[in-house]
Formats: sequence, C-alpha cells, structure tokens
Amino acid sequence: MSTLQLTLLGEDGSLRQVELGEAAAFAAPTAPLRSRTVYAAVHVAPKAHADNTPGAPADIDWDATLAFRRTMWRRGLGVADAMDTAQRNMGLDPAATRELITRTADAARAALADPEIAAVFPAGAQVRDLVVAGVSTDQRQERHLGLDEIVEAYREQLAHTEGAGAGAVLMASRHLARAATSPADYEDVYRRVLESATEPVVLHWLGTAFDPQLEGYFGSSDTGVAAETLLRIIEADPAKIRGVKMSLLDDAAEIAVRERLPEGVAMLTGDDFHFSHLIVGAQPDPGTEQVEGTFSHALLGAFSVTAPAASAAVQAIDAGDFARAREILDAAEELARHVFAAPTYHYKTGVAFLAWLNGHQQAFQMVGGMHAARSLPQLSRTIELAASTGNLEDPALAAERWHAMLRVNGYEVPA
Repeated sequence: MSTLQLTLLGEDGSLRQVELGEAAAFAAPTAPLRSRTVYAAVHVAPKAHADNTPGAPADIDWDATLAFRRTMWRRGLGVADAMDTAQRNMGLDPAATRELITRTADAARAALADPEIAAVFPAGAQVRDLVVAGVSTDQRQERHLGLDEIVEAYREQLAHTEGAGAGAVLMASRHLARAATSPADYEDVYRRVLESATEPVVLHWLGTAFDPQLEGYFGSSDTGVAAETLLRIIEADPAKIRGVKMSLLDDAAEIAVRERLPEGVAMLTGDDFHFSHLIVGAQPDPGTEQVEGTFSHALLGAFSVTAPAASAAVQAIDAGDFARAREILDAAEELARHVFAAPTYHYKTGVAFLAWLNGHQQAFQMVGGMHAARSLPQLSRTIELAASTGNLEDPALAAERWHAMLRVNGYEVPA
C-alpha cells in the first residue's frame, strides 16, 4: 500500500512533499480523569454561507459548534466557552455570546444523560463541571464606563451564566482596564461582583499578547505588582474563588502565584507556551502523592486542537506515568507554540483551521473574516506540526482538505 504524501508550502512559495503517518492512538478514557481538572477553551464554527465578514453579526452553525463540544466531553475534558478562543471581542457579538452560553449549557445537561459521557465524569457531576463560560462587560457598547456601570455589566452576565447552569469565568474587562486608576479600583469592582456570585468562580488574568487593550491590568504593567492585587482579591474571600486562569505566557509568574494561592483555590494554566511542565509539575518520590500547588490544572485554548493528546496525558498522570505525560504534552506544546505565535491573538485561526482539517466543521470559515488572519505558509507549518505530533485525527481527510485549499490558491498538487 502506498504511503500517503502531504504537500507543504514554503515561505518562498515552493512546494515539497513529506510522508504522512497514521493518526496517533490516543485512547478515550473509560473513567473520570482524576489528577487534573482540564478545560479546553473552544471556538465557534459559523455557517459557511453566512456573511462572515468583519463587523457582521456572528451567524453560528450550531450543529457543528455543539458537536465539537461533545467531542471534548467524550475525552473527559470540560469545555471553557464564550472566551477569547470563541472570538470574544474579535467577532463574537453579545447576542451570539448569550445564545452560545445557553446552548452549550443545555448541551452539557443533555450530555450528562448520555451514559458514555457520564461515565468519564465524576458521579454527581453537574453542568458547571462540564462547562464554564466567560463573564465580562462587553454587552455594553460604550467605550468608557464608570466603575458602578462596570459592576452592573459584570453582574448582568454573571446572572445569565449562572442561570444557564454554567460555571463562571470572570474575564478581564477592557472597560475596567480603561476606567481603573489604581489597584484599589480593581479590588473594589471584583469584591462587588464576587458578592453577587452564587457559586465559586474562576478569575482570568489575560496578558497583552492575547489582548493589547489589557495593558496594566490589576493596576500595573509590572507582573509582580499586579499579582499582589490579584492575590488580595482572592484572599479577601477565597470561598468565592474556585481557581485562577493565568494566560501571561510567563511560567515563572504563574508558579509564583500558584505557590501563594489559599487552600482550595486551584491554578488553571492558560499558558499555551509552557503548559507541559506546568501541568505535570513536580514529580513526587515513589510511593508518595503529588502535593496540590506543585502543579497546575488547565484551561487552555491549545487543548481545543490537542484534545485527544490532553486526555491521554492526564490518563498517564493518573497512572503515575509522568514521563509518558511529558512526552505527550511536549509534542502538543510544540504545535501550540506555532499556533499561538505572534501576533498571538490570531491563534484562533489555527484552532479553526485544525478543526476543519479534522472534520469538525464544514468549511474553513470564521466569524469576522478571521480565517484570513494567517498566511498559507503559516498554515502549512500548522498541518505539518499537527501531523508530526499526532494531532491529526484523520490524516487522509486533513491532507485532502489542505491539498484542495492549495489548488484553489493556484498551486499544482500531485494527485
């Protein structure tokens, strides 16, 4: 049988071929993942025929979008929805955001009635264990809001998210970044919003690589100084905080905060460049348990494109095979570093591209026209790395779709 060939496109427009291997054999779990809490931050798939141009309202293909979330749950992974991976503030408008949260929570409720999915989550799992969703202030279209208005905007979204049954992730607010004049302003706003929460929430610290408009968040551009503000917010009422997602692409900063979190508050890494060693953490001596706080849990956009690998890695940790977990996650991280390369906020293009290659959506389309945010050579390297790291779920389908894309763009690809 002939070996499948993958045609790749260089920066200079030249073509070359490499052999394309079989899909990696990452087995789905048959029991709940025990050692790590893992959420994959997922994207949305628009209708292929919709007006997917900049500024147009998002017109979502709900069948494909929700089916993609079910693939995460079958791997034992939670879903983090309506966050930056779903193009929050980059094409996903407020109306679509609200509908997305409602529909995903409803899909999670139905998933818990599916014996296959229920078997890979703990007994008694609730909707918020399967899905957390972003809460921000972006339903307010005014560029500038006062602190009281920001609190009310947060509370409005929080009430909707909790009402749907999803867990809440308090996202960094562009409005607050513009309005706050001191760390005390952040502490005041978060205190008042947290008072309204009926369940513990996840706090999200998103760095400027993902959103330049968040410069100086938590009151300082100095990460160490800003971290003190974050820790004061947590320490004021730790019972209200389930965890912290740090997305600074700074592993040392994450570890420094992780070591100081109160008992019961988890670190969920959002570091798509360094997640392998952060998740595996400090390996214990034989016969002893890992100590909470010496590793991070995860809430990662990178796991949207490496879900089978992420699940397999946690299964390896559950079995005590830390070396195998590092091997799997190191490979996933190699792919993630390319997908999240600068400008990092365009990583969503790579996420949607790989979802299309892997058969999870009809077309390589994104709301807001963001499928045009990466070059053909950059996407070529994406499929090459996905293949070499075992993250093409159906290599033959991926090659067929990629080669068709090359042909549409004028390149002669051998049959």
